[in-house]
Amino acid sequence: MSEYVRLNKYIADLGICSRRKADELVAAGEVKINGALVTDLGTKVDPTVDVVTVQNKTYEPRTLNSELFYVALNKPIDVISSASSEQGESVLDIITADNYYKPKFRDDVTQLAGVRLYPVGRLDKDSEGLILLTNDGDLTNELTHPRYEHEKEYEVTIDTKLTPDAKKLLTKGMLVEGEHYGGMNIVKEWNQGRRVVLTVILKEGKNRHIRKMLGQLGYNVSVLRRIRIGKLKLGTLSIGTWKFVEKTDII
Repeated sequence: MSEYVRLNKYIADLGICSRRKADELVAAGEVKINGALVTDLGTKVDPTVDVVTVQNKTYEPRTLNSELFYVALNKPIDVISSASSEQGESVLDIITADNYYKPKFRDDVTQLAGVRLYPVGRLDKDSEGLILLTNDGDLTNELTHPRYEHEKEYEVTIDTKLTPDAKKLLTKGMLVEGEHYGGMNIVKEWNQGRRVVLTVILKEGKNRHIRKMLGQLGYNVSVLRRIRIGKLKLGTLSIGTWKFVEKTDII
């Protein structure tokens, strides 16, 4: 027998956004159930029967105990971290049998038939590296909400060595365009030819966080690669390929 669940939890379980953001979408008239507009925050749905529409995108009924999947992708530059391909090639377009990291085991990919995956957070179009995709809304919320302070590690190539004052500002945090950006932990700094490479760790991640902070101080970022999310490392996963991982690999 199916069970009813709160609408905000169901939307979060779909990997669309957090429960709080889901409530905001409901209040703003952005959510429908079976074609009818819903504005009551206490509304419940039957995931096995009800058709839910969020911001004009429709989600068909699913099984309450649907299997949860976790995919690690090494995102190439110029691919967008979105569940939609409207603005260009999306990370979801790469999750194919041809791009599976073990060509001899491409049949494993059939597990994802009919599964809706969503990227966890964002990685700039002009950045590369590790990105997670999942249908686990609770994990998505935990990894993207600042209060959980899950680390994300990056390798950043800039044009010149950081000054002591710049390091202090980057570590402490700073105002960028009137908004406060939290500090980063600069783990390592080394020369690579004429350029300098930094290893930095963030516990919160605003839009273009690293690029904006460095840009504010006059540094040009030529390469930005994410190499770790929580416990999960990018490792030797080739650019443009992906693999299944376990939740315990991540947190």
